[in-house]
Amino acid sequence: MIALAQGEWGTALVAAVCAVVVAAAGAVATKTDAWYRRLRVPAWKPPDWAFGPIWAGIFAMTASSGVLAWTADGAPRLLLGLAFGVNGALNIAWSVLFFRLRRPDWALAEVAALWLSVAVLVLVTGQSNLLAALLNVPYLTWVSVAACLNLRIVQLNPRGGLA
Repeated sequence: MIALAQGEWGTALVAAVCAVVVAAAGAVATKTDAWYRRLRVPAWKPPDWAFGPIWAGIFAMTASSGVLAWTADGAPRLLLGLAFGVNGALNIAWSVLFFRLRRPDWALAEVAALWLSVAVLVLVTGQSNLLAALLNVPYLTWVSVAACLNLRIVQLNPRGGLA
């Protein structure tokens, strides 16, 4: 557990609220309806029930990363805020593209930007705190897996089968 100084609790609360907002928006955009269930998926796709716990852990680690980086001496706060803001928007956008617009092909293009935004989080948080950077590595790994899964779904479902 990360120990917080008295003045850092406000930062932790803001990070937690931001993580919950991004997670909730992504959850609202995620619709596992008949269209989703008809998609052909690779055998290695994790079961649907696993996505919630995986994302909960990622959001907890990413929020903790933000707190560690933000509260470090000399933290590049403007850059941190921008990096986390862009990442949150891209995170939500992927769910909207894939599930709401039913465009895994568009989501595949977007996941490249999401992956880059996570890589930027690793670099930017690492400027302030090594642990903050390391806490984002599972996020980068998971988005890499998601990108591979997204690619296979596009390959297994030609455009005519995606609508």
